[in-house]
Amino acid sequence: MGSVGPLQLVLLVVVALLVFGGRGRISSIMGDMAKGIRSFRQGLNEDDEDDTGKTRSVGKGDDDDMVNVTPKKDEAKSSS
Repeated sequence: MGSVGPLQLVLLVVVALLVFGGRGRISSIMGDMAKGIRSFRQGLNEDDEDDTGKTRSVGKGDDDDMVNVTPKKDEAKSSS
C-alpha cells in the first residue's frame, strides 16, 4: 500500500500541471469544453441540407421525396 508506481507519479504530475500550470488554466479548459458541447448541440438542432440545396428537417420527408415500395397485387391470383 505504501509503494507508488510510475503510473501514479505521471498522473500526479499531470494533475499538478493542470492546477498550477498557469493563470486560469482549468477555467480555459472548462470554457473550451463548454463551447464544444454548445456547438455539438447546435449541430444536432440545425436543419440538414440535401444535395438539391433545399433545407429540410431531419426525420420529416416531403411527399415529393417519398417512394411507394408496396408491391402490386397480382391480378391473376386475386381473380381465382
